[in-house]
Amino acid sequence: MKVLVIGKGGREHALVWKLAQSPRAEKIYCAPGNAGTAEDGVNVPIDPLEFDRLVSFVRKEKIDLAVVGPEEPLARGIVDHFQKAGLRIFGPTREASRLESSKVFAKELMRHADVPTSEFRIFDHPEFARRYIETRDYPLVVKADGLASGKGVMVCSTNEEALAAIERIMVREEFGRAAGRHVVVEKRLEGEELSILALVSGRTIVPLQPTQDHKAAFDNDQGPNTGGMGAYCPAPLGTPELLDTIDREVLVPTVHAMKRRRQPFRGVLYAGIMATNQGPRVLEFNCRFGDPEIQPLLLRLRTDLLDLIEAVVDERLDAFEGKLDWDPRPAVCVVMASGGYPGKYDKGFPIQGLAEAAKLRDVKVFHAGTRRDGDRVQTDGGRVLGVTALGDTLADAKRLAYEAVACIRFRDAFYRRDIADKALPSLAAPAPSAAAEPPQGL
Repeated sequence: MKVLVIGKGGREHALVWKLAQSPRAEKIYCAPGNAGTAEDGVNVPIDPLEFDRLVSFVRKEKIDLAVVGPEEPLARGIVDHFQKAGLRIFGPTREASRLESSKVFAKELMRHADVPTSEFRIFDHPEFARRYIETRDYPLVVKADGLASGKGVMVCSTNEEALAAIERIMVREEFGRAAGRHVVVEKRLEGEELSILALVSGRTIVPLQPTQDHKAAFDNDQGPNTGGMGAYCPAPLGTPELLDTIDREVLVPTVHAMKRRRQPFRGVLYAGIMATNQGPRVLEFNCRFGDPEIQPLLLRLRTDLLDLIEAVVDERLDAFEGKLDWDPRPAVCVVMASGGYPGKYDKGFPIQGLAEAAKLRDVKVFHAGTRRDGDRVQTDGGRVLGVTALGDTLADAKRLAYEAVACIRFRDAFYRRDIADKALPSLAAPAPSAAAEPPQGL
């Protein structure tokens, strides 16, 4: 089979790398890809939002299956576009993708389907939002309704911070006019976060192993929210009892609610969960593989990913219920980012030490914001690399991941030093590295 992966981040490199391992994979293309996807597949210089060009390329190259990585093409209807052209594609339709592309839609669906989430209010005018915030005596979270690359959620400790979030989202429109037209203001939940990703097709739901992401830019969950600074899998927080509850109270009612709306979900349903004293609560839904969660997940997955994805597209996923094969060893992914991220950052700096890191056993360096310039690899994004390692224990996986990180150098690189420490209370001391210090001015 020939497969086209659409996107250019760390998630897409992980998909290309894993799909290429299938004995049925003849050629894996990536549009537009990065320096890493060019090594494990073939890059195609087409933007993910150029739907007609992508369709033409798929027809010309006789590609059998397209796999969508990022959220924006899904939200804009790439799956509908391909299906209308009679082409096979993995991912939810535009309407089903509203679970991610509209926080308002997701919250209202959860309310109607009795899915446990935080109490919330929706506002379409900043003045009404301000008045509501001023009457609250507990911490709040303010969310832009539309897509904002993982940065439109502001976790606030004070009413002043919540009011500033309304200013940023609705008045200054920092995430765009459409994204900030509505906001969700909700009570801040206390607990520990868990990422639950499940493959969904028809009536079948196949959960993947529980992972934990690290959203904040700096150690100890300090600094602004990002697209994700690292992840580990499996997360011990995801006990069998908790996972059963999430399956029963979150995944099943959500999938059924979408079906009742005649917007059946097919693809990856990703529930961001807060494990609270009152039980699991949904923070948000995503409609695609998480980045960086997919990196440690795919490093551990032994089942043929091409078989799995095809089963979702063809509604044969029930054949895989309870039959996924996983490497028993845990995996840890550490994201190396550009100085300034998630704000402004510079690009074009050479990356050294990639070959050295690649020599380490059980390590895979996934490229995210990179590009090739001749024989050199340069930085080309905020999150640059996802350095991922397997270990006999979680502590071993963490040690090996940071050993690989220490091999790699680029100007103004920074990364968190505490990835997986929530599951390793005895290892709360940060991994030693001068490069781990955030650049001055952040």
